[in-house]
Amino acid sequence: MVTAEFGYRERPSRMLDATVWQRRASGGEPVRVLPDGCMDVIHYEGRLLVAGPDTTAKLGIGAGSCTYTAIRFDPGMAPGILGVPAEELRDRRVPLSALWPSARVRRLTELLDEAADPAAELEAAFARNDKPDDPWVRAVVQRLRSRRPVAEIATEVGLSERQLHRRGLFLFGYGLKTLSRILRVNAALDLARGGMPFGVVAASTGYADQAHLSREVKALAGAPLREVIR
Repeated sequence: MVTAEFGYRERPSRMLDATVWQRRASGGEPVRVLPDGCMDVIHYEGRLLVAGPDTTAKLGIGAGSCTYTAIRFDPGMAPGILGVPAEELRDRRVPLSALWPSARVRRLTELLDEAADPAAELEAAFARNDKPDDPWVRAVVQRLRSRRPVAEIATEVGLSERQLHRRGLFLFGYGLKTLSRILRVNAALDLARGGMPFGVVAASTGYADQAHLSREVKALAGAPLREVIR
């Protein structure tokens, strides 16, 4: 996907359950980052930053002209690679050096600073650190995207709701009901950006009506629906 406003582009990772993205910013433009259940590792201006799973939108303004290169891990995939529970990073932005040895992060940063294709180098670096994930993680996320009840999902994966909640905190940063809410709003926004009428979007994604959809978008994105899809 390419967005001309911010010079944004992304592609699926060839090595990980993740998306590789880049954004060229001229500085000063506001960027609204919506919660999506994911975690990102972002490289820019000699820095490596980890963006934890958000519960509400974050609005940031770039300090100057620079290029951001990042890998956005699918829900549940980052904790095994980063070696930290997602709940410890919820709604936080921390240097990668707070999680990994500083010498290792410094070498990776220098490599990315000098790379002709920093996106490919970043992807390869984290692929080398990839760990086998719990086999049911993808299945759980898919069931949530299909709006299956959490109690039903727990039964299907052989866990109690309490056990599933604890694992959800580790993997996703919050419980499955919160993740389900976030995934549903994002699915609705994708349909709305594609031109589907808001009332049809609401019905297609399980909201009671358009007003219900609008309230959920405002609560999670911090802005009205029409503003968010722009």
